[in-house]
Amino acid sequence: MSNQWGSDPQQQVKQAMRAVQRMFGSNGGRNNAPKGAIGATALLVGLSALAWGVNASLYNVDGGHRAIKYSRVTGVQKEIYGEGTHLRLPWLETPIIYDVRAKPTSIQSLTGTKDLQMVNIVCRVLSRPDQHTLPEIYRTLGTDYDERVLPSIINEVLKSVVAQFNASQLITQRDRVSKMIRDQLTKRALRFNLVLDDVSLTHITFSPEFASAVEAKQIAQQDAQRAAFIVERAKQEKQSTVVRADGEARSAELIGEAIKNQPGFLELRRIETARDIAHILQRSGNRLVLDASSLLLNVTEPSSVENPRK
Repeated sequence: MSNQWGSDPQQQVKQAMRAVQRMFGSNGGRNNAPKGAIGATALLVGLSALAWGVNASLYNVDGGHRAIKYSRVTGVQKEIYGEGTHLRLPWLETPIIYDVRAKPTSIQSLTGTKDLQMVNIVCRVLSRPDQHTLPEIYRTLGTDYDERVLPSIINEVLKSVVAQFNASQLITQRDRVSKMIRDQLTKRALRFNLVLDDVSLTHITFSPEFASAVEAKQIAQQDAQRAAFIVERAKQEKQSTVVRADGEARSAELIGEAIKNQPGFLELRRIETARDIAHILQRSGNRLVLDASSLLLNVTEPSSVENPRK
């Protein structure tokens, strides 16, 4: 092919025109060859222009997207186009396509608490543009609306809300803090025609000094609770000792009264003691020869209570 047409582009065009002339002018002679070539060229140009016009007049809107049109004559149009293929006027109209699906954005903010402690908070939001106000969003914010609006309002809301709480309250009252931030961010975003589907505090980090102070406070509280427990246990032991002493004194008093009023009480206790000693010797494997009177086993002999002189 390169040998037939040559390497010069102009020569290639001339040879191509002569080939077209021969193709369309073979039936009508040499006088009709220029007319056939012009007709073929016009046809090719017309088909190319038609294909370009059709391609330039159509545009697609993907799923989860919406489109508006900017006209060079009337400006931003109010009509909003959904998913699918739509028509436009080439050169005069330009489609602007927005992604209306929720998009996550994380903003980190260093702010101070009510007790002048610095805390680092990471806030994550799911935001999307309001579909009904896309022309207004394009006029005022453009296509990078989230980068223009979210960092400023998130930082401002975080600083204003966190300043109302102490550092410890950010942990103990986290649900309340999150709710206040969510409500205020939602209201602020609606002013810019943005919808927030979710707002959450993913990370809360305190300064190393504050973390050390909290740890020392926890240790001190544990030591105080341990000391209080020791004191309470000593009080309980003292009270139990008093109660035990009272019981023993009362028991001794009752025994003394029983001995005084009923001399047989000692004999009963001697018999019970002798029975216990007999059970112990019975279970023992040793064989011992002991005096029965020394072991209180002589229960048949009269006791000192019955015969005091003896």
